[in-house]
Amino acid sequence: MLLPTRANGTPQLRNCRAFLAGIVVAIALTGSAPAQQPSPAQIAAAKDVVVASGMSRSFEVFVPQIMQQLMQTLTRTRPELATDLEAVLKQLEPEFQARQSEMIETAALSFAKRMSEGELKDTATFFKSPSGKKYVESQPAILDEVVTGIQGWTQKLSNDIMDRARAEMKKKGHDF
Repeated sequence: MLLPTRANGTPQLRNCRAFLAGIVVAIALTGSAPAQQPSPAQIAAAKDVVVASGMSRSFEVFVPQIMQQLMQTLTRTRPELATDLEAVLKQLEPEFQARQSEMIETAALSFAKRMSEGELKDTATFFKSPSGKKYVESQPAILDEVVTGIQGWTQKLSNDIMDRARAEMKKKGHDF
């Protein structure tokens, strides 16, 4: 899976935020899997959850991102293609944006395998409620803060582990 990146290859926080939002919702709402295939009504309720939760928004970034990567890759070695390729990609974008429904279907099936129709309807009702809408609306900013927090936390954690490992190894007569 391609993650949204900047031209220099580093992740784009805004696009990663949308991707992470989908993951957070999926983790938060998964339960034990029922033994049978989901019913059409379960899948329909699950699609409602995918859309109402904002998860489907996270799929919107992939087509433009992949097209941008293709543009950069091809024009790096063939710069003369830039104008025509840009026009072709712009022409093709609606066709591929329409394929977001494939990911909505995939996400819905994943939910439907793990949640009953009633649970899915309850979940969709929550996301359509004022509190649920506020949750969905607040989620991008919250995830931006969480990602920023994770970056600082993991850096500090890494340094602390290195310091402790270094101290313990020194006790054993090893310096690094």
